[in-house]
Amino acid sequence: MLTHFIGGEPVGAGKTFPVHDPVTGAVISQVHEADPEVVDRAVRAAREAARDWAAMPVGERAGWMRRLAAGIEARFDDLVTAEIADTGKPLDQTRTLDIPRGIANFRAFAEIAAQRPDDAFHLSGVLSYTVRRPLGVVAVIVPWNLPFLLMTWKLAPALVAGNTVVVKPSEHTPGSAAVFAEICADAGLPPGVVNIIFGYGSAGQLLVEHPWVDAVTFTGSTKTGSAIMRTVADRVKPVSFELGGKNAGLVFEDCDLDRAIDGTVKSVFTNGGQVCLCTERLYVERPIFEEFCARLASRAQEVEPQPMISKEHREKVLSYYSLARSEGAKVLTGGGVPSFGDPRDSGYFVEPTVVTGLSEWSRFNREEIFGPVCHVAPFDSEAEAIDLANGSEYGLAATLWTTSLDRAHRVAQRLEAGLVWVNTWYLRDLRTPFGGMKLSGIGREGGIQSLDFYSEPTTITIKLEQPDV
Repeated sequence: MLTHFIGGEPVGAGKTFPVHDPVTGAVISQVHEADPEVVDRAVRAAREAARDWAAMPVGERAGWMRRLAAGIEARFDDLVTAEIADTGKPLDQTRTLDIPRGIANFRAFAEIAAQRPDDAFHLSGVLSYTVRRPLGVVAVIVPWNLPFLLMTWKLAPALVAGNTVVVKPSEHTPGSAAVFAEICADAGLPPGVVNIIFGYGSAGQLLVEHPWVDAVTFTGSTKTGSAIMRTVADRVKPVSFELGGKNAGLVFEDCDLDRAIDGTVKSVFTNGGQVCLCTERLYVERPIFEEFCARLASRAQEVEPQPMISKEHREKVLSYYSLARSEGAKVLTGGGVPSFGDPRDSGYFVEPTVVTGLSEWSRFNREEIFGPVCHVAPFDSEAEAIDLANGSEYGLAATLWTTSLDRAHRVAQRLEAGLVWVNTWYLRDLRTPFGGMKLSGIGREGGIQSLDFYSEPTTITIKLEQPDV
């Protein structure tokens, strides 16, 4: 039984709901669901802790970030177990990416915050300087695809900037957040600095509309992000949104084709395509189009299927497979449900899928699917490739495969995306900004950009009196 974490203590309030193993469909845990009383209690706890936490010198808060990183290391295996149980991810990915990145997030933001200088400006007898103040209580709403990584990605800068937080993980993936609550308690983190509540979207709605929540950071669907924005508009709360994507990949004739195929397999099928940065639209220069399609389809058949997070999400992805056929697509591989002959047949799997032949205006090519699937289309010129990549309402990420340094710089700077990878994918420096354009979000996370969101500047100007000489 998983309980809320409020004011430094477990709180077993509210009715319960089940969490299912995506691999087998079996119920693996019961979780308490936050009601209005629980949400209010969590926000009040964060509010009561906010003044002392904000008054703490940044160097001391950075020290707490390092303690939490050490606590994650000490509970590494427990976090791996919880993350795999909730998401069905491969062991290797969880051990080498998700949990290590959580550790790195706390340590990186501790260093960034502790070393950040203040601005100061001098003008004949006048000194102006800025100090940054935390926003207060921040609602942190975390998705199910990378639950621990993205929770720490938000928590570390929010906390080190002096905010207290109320975290609402996805109802599908509460396990690693529950372990992190124990880490906070074991580390002796001041009560109320981190509070964690569980529940469905209704709990998140109660949280973002609470009058004592000062800001909201959210990663998830564009539809939910729009709803949050409407909710907080009247109180003009700051928001940071990393939303959906319909990411493009451009493959030029002069690319290293083996490298482009390997990278594309990763960018399309990692985590069953359930990564906001995955590639769903591929554009390949016509002279290599047929070979690229054949090789990608062949490699897709070798990809080990990963479960979708839920039965409902599997049905959504399968509905897009059916839509592709109804819109006239040619299915090069996949398009159905794999059969294992073991308990996985009761899980939430779909086949890795590659299709081609659809119009750019098809629903399949316009809407985010969030599964292990891509559409491949040819292009004839660099200008056409850029237009095709930019012809989406989304603008989160893009990949570019070429051996021409000139083209890499030229094209990358014209792509309407918050992140552009050249001859690689999913390579991140924690000091760089992360976020999208258009329907893919508002604001940036990472490095100084995160600290800028989680704090606001006050300018202080002093007139210096000149002494009589």
